[in-house]
Amino acid sequence: MTDFLRRTLRKRSERIAAGTPDGIPCMARHPAGAGRWSVGRVLTGPGGARWEPRRGEPVPLPGGRATGVRPPSVKEGISINPGSRIVACAYGSGEPGGTIEIAVMPFDLRELLDAVPQAGQDNLAP
Repeated sequence: MTDFLRRTLRKRSERIAAGTPDGIPCMARHPAGAGRWSVGRVLTGPGGARWEPRRGEPVPLPGGRATGVRPPSVKEGISINPGSRIVACAYGSGEPGGTIEIAVMPFDLRELLDAVPQAGQDNLAP
């Protein structure tokens, strides 16, 4: 294991032990399939999960549910880490609802799937 990976995993375990006050580091595309990938974090709390981009307004994910997990395409791998996993999410119900794609590293995938309830267990294996 490389020093970088050890350091990254140590920071992750420290973050989890502290109750994840700084959220899950990720990149997201909102709405799903459109626009650019933006750096941010998924935060959880009493009001539910929300995505907070580094710049811009937070996106609350009321009733958020993960609908699928996939690796990035070759084109997406240019913008985001090609080793990441993309979680497609739907949130809200009716007209105010929307979609978002959240890209996380594989060691943060389980934490994200715990934060955003899963729509179906069959297609969401980490």
